[in-house]
Amino acid sequence: MNDRTEFSGLELRSLITPEGELRLWLEEAPARELAADEVLVRVEATPINPSDQGLLLGPADLSTLRAGGTPERPTLTATIPEARLASVAGRIDTPLPVGNEGAGHVVAAGAEATALLGRIVATRAGGMYAHYRVAKAAECLALPDGVTAKDGASAFINPLTALGMVETMRREGHSALIHTAAASNLGQMLNRLCLADGIALVNVVRNESQAELLRQAGAAHVVDSSQPRFVDDLVEAISATGATLAFDAIGGGTLAATILKSIETVLSRGAAFDRYGSAVNKQVYIYGGLDPSPTVLDRSFGMAWGIGGWLVTWFLAKIGPQDAARLRDRVAAELTTTFASTYTAEISLVEMLSPDVVRAYAKRATGEKYLVTPSAMREP
Repeated sequence: MNDRTEFSGLELRSLITPEGELRLWLEEAPARELAADEVLVRVEATPINPSDQGLLLGPADLSTLRAGGTPERPTLTATIPEARLASVAGRIDTPLPVGNEGAGHVVAAGAEATALLGRIVATRAGGMYAHYRVAKAAECLALPDGVTAKDGASAFINPLTALGMVETMRREGHSALIHTAAASNLGQMLNRLCLADGIALVNVVRNESQAELLRQAGAAHVVDSSQPRFVDDLVEAISATGATLAFDAIGGGTLAATILKSIETVLSRGAAFDRYGSAVNKQVYIYGGLDPSPTVLDRSFGMAWGIGGWLVTWFLAKIGPQDAARLRDRVAAELTTTFASTYTAEISLVEMLSPDVVRAYAKRATGEKYLVTPSAMREP
């Protein structure tokens, strides 16, 4: 029987009104009937990723957060500046579920998915800030024995992004990588992956404590953008690694241009002057927006260059299901080693709507990642 309406739980919703108010609340939602290829997951662990925060909070001014509701069913509102409303016009008056990925036990399954019943799975079905989530069996990663839901909560976004960066490097003919905001959970994961696979990696960080964190983790090339010698150190690291491909989590400002110019400086050393610069292609992919200001390019890096956006979901769709499955298999095999995630704190669904907690996880501080445990106090 696949009618699972007896499973009912809370789900987080995010809505933006035409007047520019962000509204967050917890809504009671019974699980719907399952299709043959679907499962019902009791969500036990789900991370707060930067991409989740974009949907959860939108461009709200967090200094205007206002709490309401009851202790068991809190609400939260905030003001969105009028100038920012145009950026979210497509979601006005639409209540949205939030949470890209997570993990938990399969408590019900359709006729074609019974092999997953009782298993702990990770999934990126969306709407994971909830007690229960329906997911396609094909979207689930059955976790190996001994691996917990907390171990598997972040099994998709960061691990597949790190693997996707390395795969992109190989497919586009580069031999080494540059990565910014490199002390993040993703950055530390990419560092472990590159060390394991023998790939030279230039880690760009924003302060000395982040640099030391990566050095202690075995990183060979770490440069600090806050130091006066940053550009000289970056050129030296690029020269040592031969990196011509960068993934930039910052987005705004001049960092992408600085990376391209530094690569060109290395490529042009000892070469005859050419007004078009080196013929070797230099590429920066922006995959994050820690700095929302415009990306500034001064065009001082020749003609053989590219800059564009990169998303792991688009990349996985591009490489096709067979290669995507290969990457997922590696994640499953190395989930507690290469692709392990660490968390600053564990919070409940209710705590997600506490103004103080929101301000804490919205800082996106390097090395601080929050884990939501929706079903921690609920019976199976």
